[in-house]
Amino acid sequence: MAEPVRIAIHGAAGRMGRSLIELARQDARLKLVAALVAPGSDLEGTPLRSPPVPGALVYGTQLGAVGAHVLVDFSSPAGFDRALALCRERGIALVSGSTGLSAAQFVALDAAARDIPVLHAANFSLGVSLLMRLLREAAAALPEWDVEIVEAHHAHKIDAPSGTALALGEVAAAARGHRLDEVMQTAPYGQTGARVPGTIGFAVVRGGDVVGEHSVWLLGTGERIEL
Repeated sequence: MAEPVRIAIHGAAGRMGRSLIELARQDARLKLVAALVAPGSDLEGTPLRSPPVPGALVYGTQLGAVGAHVLVDFSSPAGFDRALALCRERGIALVSGSTGLSAAQFVALDAAARDIPVLHAANFSLGVSLLMRLLREAAAALPEWDVEIVEAHHAHKIDAPSGTALALGEVAAAARGHRLDEVMQTAPYGQTGARVPGTIGFAVVRGGDVVGEHSVWLLGTGERIEL
């Protein structure tokens, strides 16, 4: 049997980080070698398992002596910078699903790709990938129709619109020859006047324990398509 891929989870204290830890434990192809949290986290130094097992991993802030093949990052924009720097320092691959990144951070990611393997996506769902493909075709085929992106997440999510919603907006804008920042419209409120033609709107719902729901409406005269 081939050697397991040694992975470190960055952002291990978060909802996604904890889920990834459990999935890694269940997959014989993987070996979890580090669960990284932000410096000063209350979890730092505590064991992943309860009750603790002698020699078991603890939450930490450094990779330590055991090398990793890849660091999987689901953290925050600030955490992403730390993850990218760590991967470049160690010469290991980076897989990141952190959202809310700035243009400068994407430039840094592109630069790092010259030295290490990198993969970034706002959403790793196969369904979302297909949704983006369908949206690209629909937005290009119906250039005069309004586009509205509706997303819902749990009450603890800290960014809005979600990274996936923004990625969908970027796909729709690019299909029509624009950048998203040129045509983006957030949820209207008050006396806003009529909708500006060609804009891409976003509606955000936060509450409960919704894992993540995204839909795209394309609205024409007398017709509406929902993806």
